[in-house]
Amino acid sequence: MSQFDIEFTFDDNTITASPGQSVGAALLAANLRSLGQTRFNKNKRGVFCGIGVCFDCLVVVDGIANQRACIVEAKSGMKVQTQVGSNA
Repeated sequence: MSQFDIEFTFDDNTITASPGQSVGAALLAANLRSLGQTRFNKNKRGVFCGIGVCFDCLVVVDGIANQRACIVEAKSGMKVQTQVGSNA
């Protein structure tokens, strides 16, 4: 970790990110592939397109559901959680 890196939590795990990096990119760099689950079958979902077109990487950010991890910029101290279905 460099002096410029930031930290946020994902399901109570501390994740390190570079300034300007998306939450999704930071989670992939931390080898975390499952970001959420589908509503009915609880199938795991993760980053698919990586550019904000699909909705596979939905997470809860600071209590706000349906945030696309691939386009949300990682900020120091933010709390990111796994999202189950469309209503977290």
